[in-house]
Amino acid sequence: MKKLIYVLIVVVAYYAYERFLIPELPASNAQPSSTQSSQASEQWRAGQQVQGSGTVVRTLSDDNDGDRHQRFILELSSGRTLLVAHNIDLAPRIPSLRTGDTVAFYGEYETNAQGGVIHWTHHDPQGRHVAGWLEHDGRRYQ
Repeated sequence: MKKLIYVLIVVVAYYAYERFLIPELPASNAQPSSTQSSQASEQWRAGQQVQGSGTVVRTLSDDNDGDRHQRFILELSSGRTLLVAHNIDLAPRIPSLRTGDTVAFYGEYETNAQGGVIHWTHHDPQGRHVAGWLEHDGRRYQ
């Protein structure tokens, strides 16, 4: 009985966290302005869901260790760079991505010495994590 109560408390706490502490996506598919991206990026914390856009400054080879990830570097209007690690086992790859392209993102931010990493840019098939996405040339990849 104690185990059941403990599990119930954990489930309710997780639901409350997801429902009330992580911001909802806007209803439209509009991309945020570059000014919003750079202002918000200076306030991001590790583990936070973030949204923004930037310019691809470098495409990298796929990471094929474990889950496969398409990787590229974005530069925000503030000059800050971010590594995007997009899980291509769970979401479609951006097929025609090139340096100079604009990519909007919604995903989880993690810190690193080079500026940060955006991951969870896809749906969670188990429904335990907020769904993220990437947008490129008017198409959403999630």
